[in-house]
Amino acid sequence: MGTVTTSDGTTIFYKDWGPRDGQPIVFHHGWPLSADDWDNQMLFFLSHGYRVIAHDRRGHGRSSQPSTGHEMDTYAADVAALTDALDLQGAVHIGHSTGGGEVARYVARAKPGRVRKAVLVGAVPPVMVKSETNPGGLPIEVFDEFRTALAANRAQFYIDVPSGPFYGFNRDGAQVSQGLIDNWWRQGMMGAANAHYECIKAFSETDFTEDLKKIDVPVLVAHGTDDQVVPFADSAPLSVKLLKYGTLKSYDGFPHGMLSTHPDVLNPDLLAFVES
Repeated sequence: MGTVTTSDGTTIFYKDWGPRDGQPIVFHHGWPLSADDWDNQMLFFLSHGYRVIAHDRRGHGRSSQPSTGHEMDTYAADVAALTDALDLQGAVHIGHSTGGGEVARYVARAKPGRVRKAVLVGAVPPVMVKSETNPGGLPIEVFDEFRTALAANRAQFYIDVPSGPFYGFNRDGAQVSQGLIDNWWRQGMMGAANAHYECIKAFSETDFTEDLKKIDVPVLVAHGTDDQVVPFADSAPLSVKLLKYGTLKSYDGFPHGMLSTHPDVLNPDLLAFVES
């Protein structure tokens, strides 16, 4: 078990597997999960000789549960504290969903030499919520309903989400995995209700447009066309247009949680991008 303490005293839990001199890959999890959501990918890249690192965002998983800092600037600062502590050079940062937003905010501000490439998978950038400047976004009422459900009965909400839209298990013909549902619930309930509540605003209302424009390393943007959590049309294609060196790879009919439902497809594609 590894931890790093941030400037405001928050303890961030992280895993760090593989050779210290190996190419580092840093994984950033989605809401309201933990580093454990990357087990499949971490084992895959570990078997290929990479150094794999994943942390629990503040208020999530095994990290401490502060009252403040549940917004993207602090999330990115926490990542910077971790990469400084481990002195990571030329790392590849891979983020899913909320973690993709965290990657965009961090990479745009990273110290020179820290980042070699980045990957956004089913990621929230450029911005999720509907507005005059983002007419294709989701209405704020969608996220208000998230907050209401979380506050009323978080335990049930964290069964409903993975049982339905997250993994696409609500689609006809879907092969439902009770293990994935249970593990999603387990990870979610490890974290703090206040952190998860406030993170809904962070992932839905943060505008990453300027972050994406600033990123000057190659970025793979991977997204499922049947993503019911972060709709494809208002995310991946728009992000690629803002990136200097962005590549879009879409997956027909794949759900938001495609890293878990289709790792046999995603993992080789991630490896190919990392090694390209």
